[in-house]
Order: sequence, then C-alpha cells, then structure tokens
Amino acid sequence: MVLIWGYSWIVMKIGLRHAHPFDFAAWRVGLGAAFLFLIIKLTGRSLTLSGYRMAVVLGFLQVALFVALSHFALLLAGPGKTSVLVFTMPFWMIVFAHFIIGERMRGAQWIAVALAFAGLTLIVAPWELTSLEGSLLAVAAGAVWALSAVLSKRWPVAGADPLTFTAWQLLFGFFVLATLATVHPHEPVRWTKEFLLALGFSTVFATAIGWWLWTRILATTPAGITGLNALGIPVVAVLASWAQLGERPPPMELAGMACIGIALALLAFLSFRSGTPASAVPGAPPRS
Repeated sequence: MVLIWGYSWIVMKIGLRHAHPFDFAAWRVGLGAAFLFLIIKLTGRSLTLSGYRMAVVLGFLQVALFVALSHFALLLAGPGKTSVLVFTMPFWMIVFAHFIIGERMRGAQWIAVALAFAGLTLIVAPWELTSLEGSLLAVAAGAVWALSAVLSKRWPVAGADPLTFTAWQLLFGFFVLATLATVHPHEPVRWTKEFLLALGFSTVFATAIGWWLWTRILATTPAGITGLNALGIPVVAVLASWAQLGERPPPMELAGMACIGIALALLAFLSFRSGTPASAVPGAPPRS
C-alpha cells in the first residue's frame, strides 16, 4: 500500500500532462467505483448501502473535493512537495476534533502540532509568492481529508460494510466530479498511451486496490503500526519524484519535510503507546 500510494503521486502528475484535473479525477474515481462494485458483485457482498447520507457527504468531501484539490495542487507543484503537504492531515484532524467532537490535545500532541506547523511554514514559504497557490491547495486537500475523518467519527455509520461504503462514496464523488468536468470549459483529454497507463494505474491500484488494502490493514493492524507504515507514503513520493521527475527540494523545503516527518512519527508513536483502535486512524473508512 505504501509503495502504491507513494508512487501514485508521480503517476497522477504524469496523467495531468494530458488531462484537465476535473477530467482525470472524474475518470479515475468513476472507473475505481465501477471496479469496486464489480469486486462486490463477484464476492457476493450486498450492494445495499447503510448510512447513505454520510456516504453522500463523504463522497463530496473525501472524494470529490479532496481529489480535485490534490489534482490542482499537483498541476502547480511537484508530487513530492504536494504529498508531504497533503499528509499534514493528521494535524488538521487534531484541530478539527478539538472543536467538533471535543477531543482535547494532550501532552506531546502539542509538540507534534507545533513541529508540523513549523514544517508547513518552511515548505509553503508564504513570503515567497511564486509557488504559494499550489502549496495552499495541497494544504487545503489535507484539511478537507481531516474534516471528513472527524465527521465520520462524529456521525459513525453502524453496520456498514467498508468495501460497499467506499464504493458508494466513490460513485457519489464521481457524480460531482463529472458534473464539474462537464460544465467547466477546458481542453479535451489527450488519449495518449502515457495517459492510459497513468489512468489505469490510478484506477486499479491507487483507487480500488489501494482503498481495499487500507481497509484490510485497518481491520488487522494496530493504529500505531498503521500510522508508522503510512509515514512511508510521502517518503516514497519524494524519492520517486526526485529520481523520475528531477524534483529536488531546496534546503528550506527539506527542513520543513523533516519537521513534518518527525511530527508524524511522534503522533504514530503516541497512538501506538496509547493503544488507539485501528478505526480511529485518520481517514479510516467507517467500519462495522
């Protein structure tokens, strides 16, 4: 999962050379939903959706808005930098959880949040206006992902099969993205071999299989271990972008990435030590 989701940032960047962000997002989400519904049918699972209201909300926030923001951020910035900024999500989740569900920050969580925002400042570099837009879009994507996770905890869906719930989320998100792709004027998709390969990888591996693996890991692995594994995703993205696309972050961005990495590791360690259940991992889909 770490390799799939880490490398998917590079693949998405390549795909966006040939398609507008709305088009690429709509195609990968729509085909990903179709792939999951096929798996559900072949495995004899029920297509009945429990908690359709939350599925609609998350389809808009966690799928449509998050994917669109991520794609527009990738259009303006490198995949390594974008992935690190998106993975500030756990820190936004702590902030949202404080105000929405009354979870207070304790002890070392304050240190982790302070480190994360210090790293965020170094990477975004608001005093340099050249790449500010892409950075802010990536941060917004992480914040939207965090808000989705907190809303899932605030209004949990009992008895929902994770795979079925995810498939419906993707379908509802596809409707939003397809509408935006239709009404927003832009150049048509260039159906090149490179684009088809990028779309195929993003659909099957990053969207369908990636979500399935994430669901399985959440069901069988302690939250701390899951969190530590997830730390590898932006690391893979940074290294792959460096090797394949020549993205070499300047020293200040590297320092910011290091701050965020240390903060994420601290949060994962705190989660592991406290025995937080897997379902509480940020971004976890609802579990039965």
